[in-house]
Amino acid sequence: MAEYLVNNRSQTDLLLFWIQRWNQASLRDKVLIIKDHMISVDFIQKSEPTVSKPLLIAAMQDMGDVGSIVIDFINSNLNTSIFREVQPSYPAYVIDNGGYIDVPEDKWDYRYAKDIIVFGGGSGQPSSTEELNVLCHDVINVAKKYSTRFIYTFGGFHTQKPIDGEPKTFVTTTSKDLTEQVRKLGILTTPEASIITGFNGLILGFAKMNGIQGIGLYAELNEPKIPQYRSAKSILKTLEKLTYRKFGDTSDLDSMAKDVESRSSGKRFDPDKSYST
Repeated sequence: MAEYLVNNRSQTDLLLFWIQRWNQASLRDKVLIIKDHMISVDFIQKSEPTVSKPLLIAAMQDMGDVGSIVIDFINSNLNTSIFREVQPSYPAYVIDNGGYIDVPEDKWDYRYAKDIIVFGGGSGQPSSTEELNVLCHDVINVAKKYSTRFIYTFGGFHTQKPIDGEPKTFVTTTSKDLTEQVRKLGILTTPEASIITGFNGLILGFAKMNGIQGIGLYAELNEPKIPQYRSAKSILKTLEKLTYRKFGDTSDLDSMAKDVESRSSGKRFDPDKSYST
């Protein structure tokens, strides 16, 4: 690989220099070096949470906004408090206001309540694979720091089969033994092999690689571009079974689902339509 010179230092010398600086705490929370690139992400610690071996729930916006709907619901109902903030280095999109654009100020929060840490919600995901890996790595570091027992994540399960009644939630886990325990609770597991992309899948892989048990909950949906409040409700009910704790009254989700459905009632579901995720 060809080397370039910066201030009379070769690329190799610079890489060694940054690796040495990596041990300094002030830099470690700012920069991750991947191959030849430095990916800058700001991690701002605002306080220390008072938690003991908490559950960690982490999900980001995905198909049907399912991940962010669930996270925002839990934060609201548990009255969580922010203790750490993540700010991406570059935006993943711009907002067209009808003739002029705005650049979004995306950020994602770590919040906590009694025996629980909640990460994510809001809008968007990291703009690159490198930033996604940095973010997953930070979630794992937070999990280890506070002796997290379990990591839960969730998102949408896109199906072309029209949903009859309430959406089902399917679960996958980080081990066969854990999957068997879930099945004994009468909870459905994912029906076939597939690839789960984005934060709401990759975080399970990071959990497994770091010896932390993880469970992913994915609710059926037909229309990925429309907020899926019924799918979010299905996930919350399944999460309550898995964690033996309540997360709040979901009647508001029913109301929001009816409102979305009334506004989109003229649109017919097309199983052959392609969607971006």
